[in-house]
Amino acid sequence: MSGESDLRKLLSGMRPELNEGTYVFCTVPGPTAPDGVTPVATVLEPEGLTLVLRREDADAAGLAYDYTAGWITLRVHSALDAVGLTGAFAAELAAHGLSCNVIAGYHHDHLFVAAERAAEAVALLEGLAVRSAH
Repeated sequence: MSGESDLRKLLSGMRPELNEGTYVFCTVPGPTAPDGVTPVATVLEPEGLTLVLRREDADAAGLAYDYTAGWITLRVHSALDAVGLTGAFAAELAAHGLSCNVIAGYHHDHLFVAAERAAEAVALLEGLAVRSAH
C-alpha cells in the first residue's frame, strides 16, 4: 500500500498524536543495543548507535542523555517520496521556537520535540492541518 504524496492532503490529514511518555536520545558504541533495551528507533552512525527510547528505560540501563522529548506521530500514511511535508511542519514549529527531530517510518512520520512543549506542538500542528484543509 503506497502512501499519500499530495501535500495538501498530507497536511490536512496529518492527525498528530502525542504518544505517552518521555523519550531520550542516547548513543552506545557498536552496532547493537545493550541487552534488555528496546528502542523506539535506532540510527547507526560511524560514532556509534543512536537509540531513541523511553527515559525510564535509559535510566534503568544507565544510559546518558541530554535531551528529553515528547513523541508525536503524524497519523497520515505519507509516501516516502512525498515532497514538502517535513518542511511545512518544521517551518510551523520553528516559527514558534520549537525544534523538531524527525524519523520517518514506512507508514508515518515521527516527531520528537521538547518534552515540556509537546502538547503545544500538537496544537500547532492541528492548527496547520485545519488551515491546510481550506
